[in-house]
Amino acid sequence: MNFGTWLFTRLKGRRVGADAFGNSYFIERRPRAGYRVRRWVTYAGPPEASRVPPEWHAWLHYTTDAPLVERSRQPWEKPHLQNATGTPASYRPPGHDYQGGHRARATGDYEAWTPDS
Repeated sequence: MNFGTWLFTRLKGRRVGADAFGNSYFIERRPRAGYRVRRWVTYAGPPEASRVPPEWHAWLHYTTDAPLVERSRQPWEKPHLQNATGTPASYRPPGHDYQGGHRARATGDYEAWTPDS
């Protein structure tokens, strides 16, 4: 968090809650007339928007009036994971260069096109 966000949060924000990642969520102490109440998040660690779980995402984007943290999770729901694109934890298919660069042949596999000379 930069100094401006920290100062704005200290002067004008009221903490609403936190998530399992340590992110804190805030609203304005005194709403401005004619505007809806501002909502924002301060990240624990580097700012990464994909670290906001769906329960808080809905609240941040004014989809719900209250955070959905009180709801019970369904047994089929997986825990929230941040986007791993571009990191060593990202998905790489079997034929990816980082996975050895070789994939198993498939039935009806393609043949490279070569122009007639």
